[in-house]
This record gives sequence, C-alpha cells and structure tokens, in this order.
Amino acid sequence: MSVGGLHRLQEEALVHGLMVMGGFHPEAGDQVPDGAGTLVMLGPEPTEFWPLFTRSPEFNDGDPAPMDRWSDRVITALAAQMGGQALFPFGGPPYYPFLAWAKRTGRAWSSPVGLLVHDAAGLFVSYRGAIAVPERLALPTPPQASPCKSCTEQPCRTACPAGALTPDGYDVPACKSYIASDSGTACMTRGCAVRRACPVSQAHGRIEEQSAFHMAAFL
Repeated sequence: MSVGGLHRLQEEALVHGLMVMGGFHPEAGDQVPDGAGTLVMLGPEPTEFWPLFTRSPEFNDGDPAPMDRWSDRVITALAAQMGGQALFPFGGPPYYPFLAWAKRTGRAWSSPVGLLVHDAAGLFVSYRGAIAVPERLALPTPPQASPCKSCTEQPCRTACPAGALTPDGYDVPACKSYIASDSGTACMTRGCAVRRACPVSQAHGRIEEQSAFHMAAFL
C-alpha cells in the first residue's frame, strides 16, 4: 500500500458502506497475524451501509448469516485490493479478540453499562471485520478520553425498560424475554433502548431497519 494508504482504504471502504473505526500498530500480545504493521478496523457507515447491504445477493438469497457472508466477501476483496489480510469477529473458534483490538485503537472504551462505546458511533458501535497490512501506516491521533467522561447525565444507566442492562450487569434471559413480549416492540423494531439513549449514538444515525435486523438475529 502506498503513501496515503489509510485515506485510500477509507475511500474504498465507503464504496461498500463501510467506515474506518480505528487502527493501531500491533505489538507483542495483540494476537494479530505475523507480519502485520497496521491493523485497521471496519464497521458500518450509518447511512450508506444498510441500503447497499439490502441490495446484496447475501441479503436476498434466503440463506443463513447474510451479514457475515456479505462481510466475508466484501472485506476479503477489499483486503486483497489493499495488499492485506481480512480478519473477522466470526467464523471461530478460535476467535480474534475484536473487543481488545477496539480498545487498542484508542477510539473505543467500556461504557458505564459495560457495552463498548466508540467516539463516533457511541453504543451503536459494531465491527464487520478488520484488515491487517504489512506497512506501518500513519494513523490519526485518537481522542484523549471516552465520550462517557463528558456525558454528565449518562442516560444509558437507566434507559433499559426491562432493567436488564444496567451498571450492575446484563441479565440476558430477562432482556430476551422482554423484547419478545408486546412491551418490547420498540426495542425489537428500533433497536436496544440503552444503545439509543447514548447521545453519541443519536448523532450516529443508524437506520432503524438495521437495528431491527440485529435484534431479530439476537432473539
């Protein structure tokens, strides 16, 4: 990859509705493939991703795991185009440590409710894959602190209507029971109330149909 490779990767990723969610220069213990000089993490761009994905063959062929299969096809081709290797949070075991990698970028942190929070995506953060390239690319300076540090109200703490996701922990069975009930329709159709409550998430503008897709897969 030539000079300006990160900018080129950002442009090529956007063609597929993806955005660069951060990157880092691997060190010992990061569990990345040998020879990786930079690892760049990719996630859905809030307005472009869903329309592109829903027009894809994977979304429309009726086979299982359409988003994982789409990610595999698109990011593998993108990695080859960039002279790198595609890595995914699915397909294991073993699994790559995507949560640890996210924190290594300096753009994601643990939120007050334990979910990962991203400087741009808030609690709507998700990663469709990563690309490891041999070059040590120049990376932008990440934010100095989590957005939660300056969030005075921290509405995520009390947003769960079922009381299943709080700073005290996450009761997964209670969450699933609630969203499967009539009372949980808003969470099922619009996405997790806790994720939606995050001020940064609100600015990220995820399409509700995309959230509904993820909630149906979770249930």
